[in-house]
Amino acid sequence: RIFNALGKAGISVSIISQGSSERGIGFVVHSKDAKRAKSTLEQEFKPEFETRDVDYIRIKDDLGIVSIIGQKLGDFHRSYSSLIKNGIVPVLINSSVTGDNISLLLEEKDIHKALNVVHGKIFGVSTNINLALFGKGLVGSTLISQILKNKDEIEKRRGVKLSIFALADSKRLLLCEEGISHNWQKQLSEKGIANYTINDVVQFARKHHLENLIAVDNTASAGFVQNYIPLVENGFDLVSSNKIANTLDFGFYRKLREKLKQREKTYLYETNVGAGLPLVDTIRLMHHSGENITGIKGVFSGSLSYIFNHFSEEDRPFSAILREAVEKGFTEPDPREDLSGNDVARKLLILARELDLENEFEDVTVENLIPETLQHIDKEQFLNRIDELDPVFEEIKKAQKPGHVLRYVGELSGDLQQDKGVLTVKLISVPRDSSLGQVRESDSIFEIFTDSYGDRPLVIQGAGAGAEVTARGVFGDILRLTEKAN
Repeated sequence: RIFNALGKAGISVSIISQGSSERGIGFVVHSKDAKRAKSTLEQEFKPEFETRDVDYIRIKDDLGIVSIIGQKLGDFHRSYSSLIKNGIVPVLINSSVTGDNISLLLEEKDIHKALNVVHGKIFGVSTNINLALFGKGLVGSTLISQILKNKDEIEKRRGVKLSIFALADSKRLLLCEEGISHNWQKQLSEKGIANYTINDVVQFARKHHLENLIAVDNTASAGFVQNYIPLVENGFDLVSSNKIANTLDFGFYRKLREKLKQREKTYLYETNVGAGLPLVDTIRLMHHSGENITGIKGVFSGSLSYIFNHFSEEDRPFSAILREAVEKGFTEPDPREDLSGNDVARKLLILARELDLENEFEDVTVENLIPETLQHIDKEQFLNRIDELDPVFEEIKKAQKPGHVLRYVGELSGDLQQDKGVLTVKLISVPRDSSLGQVRESDSIFEIFTDSYGDRPLVIQGAGAGAEVTARGVFGDILRLTEKAN
């Protein structure tokens, strides 16, 4: 009846798709014929409207068709999966009787991006991964160098083409459809957009039909993490070395994860704790597999590990070792960020939340290593007065038992089957021959206690600080996401 009525009205139909329940049917006509087709069918099915056997007839405009000639439906799953991951959901799908021609009815705005995605999957060309990088400090600039140095080899070995289409610091945004080059600093300075918003990045990606989008946050900005949910809503996966998003109030933490699940996006942040060590993923896998983790204890800060390893073993003032750590880039530019214990507290809270604990940052008991007289002055004043720390820490050092060393540790304890655990961060003295006491240089160490391991914890140890290590960990998270796209 549908096509008989349309045929009599001289309206040509192309794609036809019917639901498996046979309760709905969709078809394509030229836009100039749409209203006439609707009125023709409303007249044809007038009795069925009155008996509610037909519910509605709807026109959907601004559509386009992508047809894949020679693609068998059985081989189309990779292309279809990639379309969905890029937020492209076909309005209708039609396959020929022989099964080797497929047509997709898509939103017109998605046509060019869909062509890019499907073309890559069918013809086996490299998968394009489009990166938006935020932050160009030590970690950010090191990551850029690593990507530009290795992208050709990665494309050759893995069939993945990495392109940094957006690069931003706190002041300027550089946008480049073909990807930034090795002279990115000059490009950012000369061509960067001032007073940008995250919408500039989103609209650029949309305008140029960029697929497989990843946003990488190498800032330390509390404000920037408010962009995470808008980025996810606009088709970006997330990678971050910024710890703040995972340590904001639990409401935001949960809302972000609900949005990721809803949009089928991924958020990776292995470097939030332990720089490049495989810690977060290990704890997550153990927890999800049903392993009962009963406690976590360790030296969380590579910066403070370096400082107290050297201070415990060498006859040098605390201030001299602290200055050395700052010069080597092991600490934040203002080392009070490390000495306050807040950085360790954030890392400990991140691990607690991986165990589905609902702790807030305020629940962490933190020993601040900075005397109150030095806590609220500006950075330059503090750096000029760090000699005042020497007598404080020399007294702590001398008060130790023989054969002991100082370690600044974070510990998660209590009944971890409840809603909240006990989180403490403090400076302790441990035997030199203990696992914590044997840590060297800027290494971090984590002891994970579980029912299965009993009194012998699983120990993860390795380099816990440094721009090179952290950037390499972020790079690793990016490459893990490329496997999802591939």
